[in-house]
Amino acid sequence: MKVRFGSLVITAGICGILSFAFLATSLGTEYWYIIEMNPMNMTDIEDMSSHSGLWSINEGRLFHHLCPLLHAVVDKMVILPLSLILLLFGGICGLVSSMARSPALLMGTASYFFICSLLTLCGVSLYIIYSYEALAQTERLVGAEGLAYVHTSFGWSLGLAWLSYGLELLTGILLLIAAQMAKLQHSSPTAA
Repeated sequence: MKVRFGSLVITAGICGILSFAFLATSLGTEYWYIIEMNPMNMTDIEDMSSHSGLWSINEGRLFHHLCPLLHAVVDKMVILPLSLILLLFGGICGLVSSMARSPALLMGTASYFFICSLLTLCGVSLYIIYSYEALAQTERLVGAEGLAYVHTSFGWSLGLAWLSYGLELLTGILLLIAAQMAKLQHSSPTAA
């Protein structure tokens, strides 16, 4: 089955748009880090849970020690918004390079998407590392028994950022293949 250039760049464009949408949604939501308390004989569990995003923390009544530390994590997260802005420019470059069918521009745009994916990967990884550090620091402050009924996990917002990362990589790969196809199309008329 032969893949057409147009189908390939349209698929790359859809992947790029989805990547942007997933990253934008993850940055705008508050379910990156979830803290739940499961104490015995407590009925008001909903007020005891907390969740955080990159811009705000819904503290509930849980853990006044951990929430300020999560605020410190949030303050360090500038890489992911930068990646989102770069994705927008990458989409514009991808549109121009695919319309021009220029192998050099397509290759440059593919490399650009790989750089965006690297920034997204770094941002997500740093968030995970800082979150674990905040939890470890909280454990040092309150002790292991203070965290006995606390369950922490990463939420679906972080999952969307991971999806965005994968789609950024896929977009770059598809654009590399499109660049190779464009190169073959440009060289075949001169060879004949």
